Amino acid sequence: MWLPTGLRLRTWESSDAPAVLEAFTEPVMERQADAPITTSADAEQWIERRKNQWIQEVAYGFAVTDSTNMALGGVTVSGLAPRHATGWISYWTTCAARGKGVASHGCRALSDWCFADLGLFRLELGHRTDNPASCRTALIAGFTPEGLQRQKLAYDGVRYDVETHARLATDPQPP
Repeated sequence: MWLPTGLRLRTWESSDAPAVLEAFTEPVMERQADAPITTSADAEQWIERRKNQWIQEVAYGFAVTDSTNMALGGVTVSGLAPRHATGWISYWTTCAARGKGVASHGCRALSDWCFADLGLFRLELGHRTDNPASCRTALIAGFTPEGLQRQKLAYDGVRYDVETHARLATDPQPP
């Protein structure tokens, strides 16, 4: 699916392994993956897990690519609760793509896809309060702040607060 910005959402491909490896070996990102990614084989396994989640219909992950088909980041909806028509959104970008709207455009497009194709009504996400860039991504993608989860996450013995956001199918389109 092409976005007005020249970016595109597509399913993950084996050729994306170098971008996945690059992204998740950065110190700021290494804790964000579902398993450590330190080798090309780890990155390929990460991509295979995304494909399997899609097949099992438990999560839908997309690469956000540029016009050359290079993966610049990813967006995923998981935590699907069909009874309540809800899902959990996550996003990330490679270091080179940060600050260029890749995550916010990808998140917005994924949200629109979730509402139209999956029939979801409510999408949620959360970010550490010490990550203002992630907050800006959520706001630009049309997610409204809803609250604070105090000391929810723990990394290296330090507890972090998480701000939650949500977007409803009935919310106006973000500008």
